[in-house]
Amino acid sequence: MQRRTFMKGCVALGASSVILPQVSILEASEPKSKTRIFFVTNSYNLKHENKNGLTKLWVPLPQETSYQKVSDFKFSSNATSAYVTDKNSYKARTLYAEWKNGGEKVLEVTYTITTNERNADLSKATASTKYPKDVAHYLKPTAHIPTSGKVKELALKITAEAKTPLDKAKAIYAWVTENMYRDNAVVGCGVGDAGKAIEQNIMGGKCTDISSVFVALLRSVGVPAREIFGIRLGSSRYSKACGSSDENGLAKITGGEHCRAEFYLDGAGWVPCDPADVAKVILTEKMTLNDPLIKEVREYFFGNWEMNWMGYNTARDFVLAPTPAQKPLNMFGYPYAEVEDDVLDYYAPAAFAYSFVSQEKL
Repeated sequence: MQRRTFMKGCVALGASSVILPQVSILEASEPKSKTRIFFVTNSYNLKHENKNGLTKLWVPLPQETSYQKVSDFKFSSNATSAYVTDKNSYKARTLYAEWKNGGEKVLEVTYTITTNERNADLSKATASTKYPKDVAHYLKPTAHIPTSGKVKELALKITAEAKTPLDKAKAIYAWVTENMYRDNAVVGCGVGDAGKAIEQNIMGGKCTDISSVFVALLRSVGVPAREIFGIRLGSSRYSKACGSSDENGLAKITGGEHCRAEFYLDGAGWVPCDPADVAKVILTEKMTLNDPLIKEVREYFFGNWEMNWMGYNTARDFVLAPTPAQKPLNMFGYPYAEVEDDVLDYYAPAAFAYSFVSQEKL
């Protein structure tokens, strides 16, 4: 086996270019989880039959926001070169590594994530539709998020009685959680092709599929909205469907990728939502919308996030840097790698190969 120099890096991750407004916190009748701290380890040992081919890896890194902070970020690798970059249209934080010769191709990334529960104060929302430039960006269509045709027709029908952006969001959230369902046969988090889903009446899917329909409907009636791609970190107080760990707070989170959503209201800022986890709890717990737990979860996930999860980025249909073979990339919630121009299957962690572990500080 060819010997390599093992490089290490310690990088302070700065704030993302899209500034997340501070969201007010509401007092709640039920006890809320306080700040949670997770130690995350991501391990890569890339596998491919072309052992001597030029190998490239792009790893999504957590964003810095008002509800999650990154510290103690480190990486070590035998890569020829490795560095952190955000040179893409969404400023999605990325660790890029490449190997120019044969031998093992290994990388380990560690960091600490400190999260705070998100609770939006919807009473501060206004009816204004004058949005800052960075927010208005999330009204634009993308290849997978159309805002015209049947998507807009459906959104207008759903929101026919709505008078304000908040009313529109409530109506669309109600429709999505009533009509879409989780389909475990879908690979990974799903493609998130909202146009195809609505045009062909495909109401089953995974988290990206459900969140993307929610986002497309909102954008098509003038409410800024976006998906946030990330990964579950630990146990949920609602259901194992939303995250789990052992009694010591250890969670093997490989395959725990999860897409959430947000929409923007003047006065309230970015409002967290998770219609996809409503569908997942229904399926996992074998319940319906009329069951007390589902009523609670459905109400909670409109305006709140339980922060046993961390977000990577809001990128859709964009080009990574350095430019990869697959462009544009649909979304960046999984590691992306290629050997020469052969793209590795990021939905198959054992073959790729990568593994993720999270340890919560209890």
